[in-house]
Amino acid sequence: MLRNREDILQILSDAVSEGIIVVDEHQNIVSANTSANAMFGYDGNELVGMTLSTLIPSEYHHRHEGHFKEFYKHSEKRSMGHGRNLYGLTKSNLRFPVEVGLNPFTLYGKPLVMALVVDITERRAIEENLNLRSEALQSAGNGIVICDALKKDYPIIYFNPAFQALTGYTSEEIVGSNCRFLQVDDQDQEGLATVRAAIKNGNSCQVILRNYKKDGTLFWNELYINPIRDKSGLVTHFIGIQNDITQRKKAEEERNYLTKIFDDSLNEIFVFDADSLKFLNVNYGAQKNLGYSLETLKTMTPVDIKPNFSEDEFKALLISLINDSGDKMEFETVHERKDGTLYPVHVTLELSILGDREVFISIVLDITEQKNYTRKLEETVELRTKQLEMALEKEKELNELKTKFLSLVSHEFKTPLSGILTSSMLLSKYTLEEQQANRDKHIKIIEDKVNYLNTILNDFLSIERLETGKVNYKFSTFRLSKVLNEVVYNANMLLKEGQQIKYPDNIDDITLIQDEKTIELALSNLVHNAIKYSPEHSDITIKITQNSQDTIFEISDTGIGIPEKDQKNIFNRYFRSENVLTTQGTGIGLNIVKSHIENLGGSISFKSKEHVGSTFILTIPNKSQ
Repeated sequence: MLRNREDILQILSDAVSEGIIVVDEHQNIVSANTSANAMFGYDGNELVGMTLSTLIPSEYHHRHEGHFKEFYKHSEKRSMGHGRNLYGLTKSNLRFPVEVGLNPFTLYGKPLVMALVVDITERRAIEENLNLRSEALQSAGNGIVICDALKKDYPIIYFNPAFQALTGYTSEEIVGSNCRFLQVDDQDQEGLATVRAAIKNGNSCQVILRNYKKDGTLFWNELYINPIRDKSGLVTHFIGIQNDITQRKKAEEERNYLTKIFDDSLNEIFVFDADSLKFLNVNYGAQKNLGYSLETLKTMTPVDIKPNFSEDEFKALLISLINDSGDKMEFETVHERKDGTLYPVHVTLELSILGDREVFISIVLDITEQKNYTRKLEETVELRTKQLEMALEKEKELNELKTKFLSLVSHEFKTPLSGILTSSMLLSKYTLEEQQANRDKHIKIIEDKVNYLNTILNDFLSIERLETGKVNYKFSTFRLSKVLNEVVYNANMLLKEGQQIKYPDNIDDITLIQDEKTIELALSNLVHNAIKYSPEHSDITIKITQNSQDTIFEISDTGIGIPEKDQKNIFNRYFRSENVLTTQGTGIGLNIVKSHIENLGGSISFKSKEHVGSTFILTIPNKSQ
């Protein structure tokens, strides 16, 4: 049976998870519950009899005395700190952030104050991580806006500094406006209809628009629009990513100009396959001079218009070009027109690459009237041909990189950000104490999404450091079991139902003199991939062997495997196999692992069969070179 009200108070206070500390008017601690003792690192009744200042960092003591007297004077229930950051002090002199609620009461005529203390260390860390991700969005190089899809005319509610720098408008002019203000009076654009349809139907789209800065300067905007939906599927916002491609448009104009030169040139230009010798393309000048249509020429070879060459002789000529250290050859011969007439020509022939096959480019000058045709014109044609090739190749590379990167950012950031936004909105709805489980669930979702975004950003930073040579490896001697235990511990949190990791035997005595963090990064990447691409109720097996020179790691799974046609590209940056395109990922992890391992003097290889599984092999020197 309970003896008195103090017993009841103690039982009730020990039953709650928050810390409860009761002090008298002199700030002497008269009671503390189990949670408070654990929070501040004290045992049993050790706190009883101490002053409240024991639990407060010394630099706040003077200010606290004044606040306590003022509180005691008015004796009202309220929170402590009024918006300021509060910190508690543990027995071991470690400070941690807290929230404190004060509640005065009287027991047996004696005035007391109950302080309800909540440790907010974890919440503060989450807030700091969210702020960091927000700053990353703010520092993005592309202009980004977010529009409210639930309000009339889709007003802009957020823009990053890059958008403001790109357009030149002030914050007051941007926030609350519809993005159409960037078109000014230039509303008759084909891409605008695509944008309107996508917004109406809640779809993504990509268009190129003519936009205008505040000072009236035209810029070409490659715009990506993506909807954000809530759990019910309702589109709540649209994200717009702006990319100034004015320079690219200028390059396209130059490329089109060079293409026009190819088509309109009076000189004969031939492109034919290096193996079959079939014509792939012939410009209008050659068609007109020879009298054949392009369709007919595509069924012919250079031998068909060169009566002075047999097929074997012409192939021998090409072989000499391939084997010669020069990149082209020039010679004079005779061409035969469709009507049988002959005319002398000067031929420039060079080997090139078109897509994934070798081709020959032949530039032919008709020297009937002027056999000694000016060298200047020949060099001009040659220069323009090279410019065309360079422009086409560079444009292709830039387009591929931009498309891959923007698609990656759009896809990989959209889903986590949507999850974060949805969970943040739902958190505000769960205000009751019994809804703590719901709050914990959404906090966990936010943590997972933020950690995923952090992984992507770290991958991008790793690529930048690897490319610029700014990676600093720190070599030390360490037990391999320590690293592997950390990798397996983290991986266990990602396991699907029924999956298990088979730990290697006899590795306790294995040590390495290497960069410990890099080894952990590489192993984590491979183990996480094995989990991600393996089904439920499957095993991920880790085998480790060591000889006098190297340590060999084998990570095997029984997952979806890598298609044979994709295996040659598996370590290429941004490359993803066709059978994993619907699975979340960036396509840069294996590229980063390969770069790091090779920097450490090691190597990475793999064996894989589709629908059977994969084994990745890391070979790492026991001692850093």
